[in-house]
Amino acid sequence: MADAPAPAIPAPAAPVAETPFTGLTSAQVGELRSRGLTNAGGERTSRSVAEILRANILTRFNFILGVLLAVILVAGEPQDALFGIVLVANALIGIAQELRAKRTLDRLAVLSAPLVRVIRDGAPLDIAVADLVAGDLVDLRAGDQLVADGVVRASASLEADESLLTGESEPVGKRAGDRLLSGSFVVAGSGGYQATGVGADAYARKLAAQARRFSLVRSELTDGINRILRYVTWAIGPVAVLLVISGWHAHGNVRQVASGTVAALVGMVPQGLVLLTSVAFGVAAVTLARRRVLVQQLPAVEGLARVDVVCLDKTGTLTDGSIAFDSLIRLDGQAQDEAALGALADDENRNATLAAVGQAFPPPEGWSRQAAVPFSSARKWSAASFAGQGTWVLGAAEMVLPGSQQEQLSQAAELAASGRRVLVLARAAGPLDGESLPQGLRAAAFVLLAERLRPDAAETIAYFAAQGVALKVISGDSPLTVSAVAVRAGLPGADRPVDARDLPEDPGALGRLLEEHSVFGRVTPHQKQAMVTALQARGHTVAMTGDGVNDVLALKLADIGIAMGSGAAATRAVAELVLLDSRFATLPGVVAEGRRVTANIERVANLFITKTVWATLLAVAVGATLLPYPFLPRHLTIIDTLAIGVPSFFLALAPNTRRYVPGFSGRVLRFAIPAGSIIAAATFAAYALARSRGLSLVQQRTAATLVTLILSLCVLVLLAAPLTWRRIVLVGAAAAGFALLFPVPVVRRFYELQLPRSGLAITLAVAALGAAALAGFWVLSRRRGRGPPPADGWPA
Repeated sequence: MADAPAPAIPAPAAPVAETPFTGLTSAQVGELRSRGLTNAGGERTSRSVAEILRANILTRFNFILGVLLAVILVAGEPQDALFGIVLVANALIGIAQELRAKRTLDRLAVLSAPLVRVIRDGAPLDIAVADLVAGDLVDLRAGDQLVADGVVRASASLEADESLLTGESEPVGKRAGDRLLSGSFVVAGSGGYQATGVGADAYARKLAAQARRFSLVRSELTDGINRILRYVTWAIGPVAVLLVISGWHAHGNVRQVASGTVAALVGMVPQGLVLLTSVAFGVAAVTLARRRVLVQQLPAVEGLARVDVVCLDKTGTLTDGSIAFDSLIRLDGQAQDEAALGALADDENRNATLAAVGQAFPPPEGWSRQAAVPFSSARKWSAASFAGQGTWVLGAAEMVLPGSQQEQLSQAAELAASGRRVLVLARAAGPLDGESLPQGLRAAAFVLLAERLRPDAAETIAYFAAQGVALKVISGDSPLTVSAVAVRAGLPGADRPVDARDLPEDPGALGRLLEEHSVFGRVTPHQKQAMVTALQARGHTVAMTGDGVNDVLALKLADIGIAMGSGAAATRAVAELVLLDSRFATLPGVVAEGRRVTANIERVANLFITKTVWATLLAVAVGATLLPYPFLPRHLTIIDTLAIGVPSFFLALAPNTRRYVPGFSGRVLRFAIPAGSIIAAATFAAYALARSRGLSLVQQRTAATLVTLILSLCVLVLLAAPLTWRRIVLVGAAAAGFALLFPVPVVRRFYELQLPRSGLAITLAVAALGAAALAGFWVLSRRRGRGPPPADGWPA
């Protein structure tokens, strides 16, 4: 989907009064809130109630049907206004279903909403983003997204990634007095800033609105349906004129002309198609919500069905994300390895790796930190200088050690091949020189960390392999480490890892390499973006999972961004889906739900558009021959309800495991036009034969209704193939419902039905010929591979 243009970066704000380091007082917060200087900005994951009502009521076809209903109520008979009940029911069902989805999504959005830590009344306090006020002092840690514009008040090697603002992925160091813009996020270090631009004045509000609010994502399904509906709209005017002329010629009666014209136009309108599309999306969102998946954009469910490549990180997906110290291999007997590790881990801004080290090595006494460089995914190392102890660096061996220490580099590679994470602890006598590695680094020890494989990882990978979805493990860790873990999880091709430092810059060459390999290590954030783009350039639909700040831009570039609920706020803000339980094993169900929705919507679209085709062709045929229209609106209500409306709900919500196949609208029209033409021809033939035999108009219309219903049920059978007992019951119930209209005289008269006894055999023969033609068309289209695929997945 295309992103909206980013709003212009605002000019530097005028100097503001500094808030004391004790923060705002409760009284000040209340006063600022009363003035509206809060960060509330109306972000939402679903449409408002007013928007839902407007979207389900004020539609093009509701307007058309409403006008036709008014015509019938004024000039026709009340029985012919039954389609008005369907009109109202469709709108009510759509509204109720979307309100249900809205409640579920909004509740989950509140539960997963990010918090910010502010200083108020001299104490830290976690508050909702919307409760932030201008002047608040905000505490910052690595992974935090800035939710308001502001000015840095304190910095401890604070670095911000402003790539969402500038497009530049290089972290920018921030010192006291520097400006911070919301929409950026902290990648290293810590600090605090004073919020100056909140709410509508914050740059984040415009960016977040593009990433998080409800929006109708452009998709093949919605585009295809809208294209077909436009064709129908264009046809309604000319057909109406033709029917008025032919009706007046046949009847010369305003009531009869109105009834026939309204019947034809109602038949042309696929009333329930848009409704069932919305219902299917809504039900999918609620189903996924029960699985702890927050859908931030409802139509994004369709995108799940198209996914054929999933890019994922090792940590948190194949492994459970927890890291534990495994062992220490000393390389220098004179070095104070354990004390150095404890001192490095004694950092309030430590990441998960240093936290695991800190659990094994307590802080030593007498080590005074003088300077530090925090860890970043670009550097892949962190460092600190200590008084009298020199400088110590902890990070990836190939990033820390010079090429001259080849023996240690080879040893690190061998250790990484076992599947453990290998870090090197190195020492230099001199101090840190800015953010560059100090000169004279010597390896002191290898630190081995272990990650636990998720128990469901192998099963999840097997599912994707069976479904033809390629998995690409993209990690910042050593390729050998990633490969070992992926092999344990059963990932195909995991034994051939690629070091991302050797990846080509050319997108074409990169795309070919990505298709040939499954495991990539030492990947930088910039390379993640390039990988997503290269895969898309080769025609793939890419889903990207992520939980860290270095995943944000790749998530935004991917066709479907999937964030972990436990991940950074920045990743959750730009993702279409959030896995609230952070379980990789949830993804198969997510993809399956997307496929179920798209396959069922296509099946339902075949039913509705087939009816539109035969109704349109029949209207043209009777108009051209100056005959009265063969149906009253009440007859079409019978056909709509029994052969299309009720069965379509079962089809739209039934299980379906069919994989997504491109070409939705073309495939629907290739089925609907021939099938609708056969039904129109058979109906017109039965109607003309009944008319030629001198039968009454009621019997002529009954014959046409009987043939149309039988052939519509034949289309239903073809679309529901292969037949199971449930589908047989569904079709049988529809046929029985029609049969039950005849025994009771009151019902028969209400619907104006009378079987043509003298011509019933001929009517049924025409229906049989039509059914044979439909069957022949079906067999021929299946042989050519053009027919709709079978309704796989409906339980037998």
